[in-house]
Amino acid sequence: MSELDWYLQINLKARHLRLLVTIDTYRNLTQVADVTHVTVPAVSKSLAELEKGLGLTLFARTAQGLVPTPYGDCLIRHARSMLTILHQARDELKALSSGTEGKVHIGMLPASASVLLPQALSLLKQRSPGTNVSVMEGTTATLLPDLWQGRLDLVVGRLPPPDTLGSFDEKELLEDPLVLVTGRHHPLARKKTLQWSDLRPYPWILPPPGSILRDPLERALQAHDVPLTNNYIETLSSHVSRAQLQVSDFIAVMAGTPANDTMQPLHTLPLSLPRLLRPAGVLWNRNRRLTPSAQLMMTCLEETARELAVTLGRSDKPADKTR
Repeated sequence: MSELDWYLQINLKARHLRLLVTIDTYRNLTQVADVTHVTVPAVSKSLAELEKGLGLTLFARTAQGLVPTPYGDCLIRHARSMLTILHQARDELKALSSGTEGKVHIGMLPASASVLLPQALSLLKQRSPGTNVSVMEGTTATLLPDLWQGRLDLVVGRLPPPDTLGSFDEKELLEDPLVLVTGRHHPLARKKTLQWSDLRPYPWILPPPGSILRDPLERALQAHDVPLTNNYIETLSSHVSRAQLQVSDFIAVMAGTPANDTMQPLHTLPLSLPRLLRPAGVLWNRNRRLTPSAQLMMTCLEETARELAVTLGRSDKPADKTR
């Protein structure tokens, strides 16, 4: 066994992992000492002992502070993952000791999971009231790194392009086509027949640039000679979109399920969009075993998707495609 192997397997402690992550966060020994409630010499000594034990220089001392070397970057990345796993183990042990049944951490892609996920959560709570859930809303750019690091168990929403998946597995759950919507008061809602050219005078609620819907939506509108005006709002929030549609003459694109919400009804324009996005589904990290709570959540998502497919008249589209 080499010296490096010996140190990593025998002598590396959780306090070393926390030290690495804290130094990487602050890049300043004085600040690290303040947040860890020890002296600067103690922090410096701990780092020196770690580097000596590994036989590697983890941080370069520069005028801008401590900067990770390639060795440091590598170990910090794994330190964050290991600390996440330790925190998950702590949460599961606390849940078992308190009589609850665990916790599942879910990332939700905005709008695209706004009906599927809440109904699946209701089913989960019916079956296992002691299973608690943390839901974080975000984009693929923010949620997939957390899924890879283990801070999330699942990500639910419109599936991203397959070439972006990397270490993730996916399951298609629901084919929910996109529709054009307005408020019930909108002038277009009163027209008996509608042409694409009728959309030109009106402002739009758009997904932000870089989101998975923006480019395909622009291409679809250009194909129908509907240029986007300079009068628009950019948001991924279905709540903001729905509220704005109720009080203005904006046009938006939504999945068919939230567009048909009876609590805050909208008008669906009778114009067909092509298939702009992949189905709604769920992603997970194939390199991490799902906890029992996450597995139960998966089952609830699958059953909810099948029920929604029947409601939408698409029961011929089973939610069984996994990769």
